Amino acid sequence: MRTIRIHVDLPLAAGVETALPAQAGEHVARVLRLAAGDPLTLFNGDGNDYAATIASVGKREVLVRVLDRQAVDRESPLRLTLAQGVARGEKMDLIVQKATELGVARIVPLLTERSEVKLDAARAEKRLMHWRAVAASACEQCGRACLPEVLPAMPLQAWLSSLDGDAALRLALLPEAAVSAREMQPVRDGALLVVGPEGGLGERDVALLSEAGFTNLRLGPRVLRTETAGLAALAALQALHGDF
Repeated sequence: MRTIRIHVDLPLAAGVETALPAQAGEHVARVLRLAAGDPLTLFNGDGNDYAATIASVGKREVLVRVLDRQAVDRESPLRLTLAQGVARGEKMDLIVQKATELGVARIVPLLTERSEVKLDAARAEKRLMHWRAVAASACEQCGRACLPEVLPAMPLQAWLSSLDGDAALRLALLPEAAVSAREMQPVRDGALLVVGPEGGLGERDVALLSEAGFTNLRLGPRVLRTETAGLAALAALQALHGDF
């Protein structure tokens, strides 16, 4: 029987009865059609799973009783940051979802020279909340009990300025790069991986990345779409240096 895992943004502790947040409660009652007495697993991103049962299902709220806490160790020993040029529409959702499943620790949506997506303050905040929800849903499915950090969308130069002192290996995907993944040295302090949007990284982007100490990396002889490139690189890094 499939274990139903639900992410909730609230404190959890064994022996406590609590009401699920409105969206989670609606999903449990109306989509999954669970009833009083049914088991489920809750997690809030603190690294633990909480076994629980549904105490009651009402018109306005779903009450659950937390029974037990169990530590979960499904995080990769390789701390990976995906700095992704914001892609259009559902492509970005796919990238966030699959990067979460692949064990990424942080996702940074980047606005680059060739970015086609324009975000004002209100839309940027709405997209951030949506991407964080996508990541939480991916954690429900893949069994992670720690949520990846999803940062607000920001210009490439602003993000690079925040990296002072970060010892992680710095990589930028470019089809014409001379270095391949298998030629890399062992990664000890994690990796920062930059992927351009649909139009790729522009000359100004490449210059900024070079000044910030990024090494250009190729994945092979084929040019990959933005929604494929970063995920393929994450999988390669996990296979070479992580938990694959």
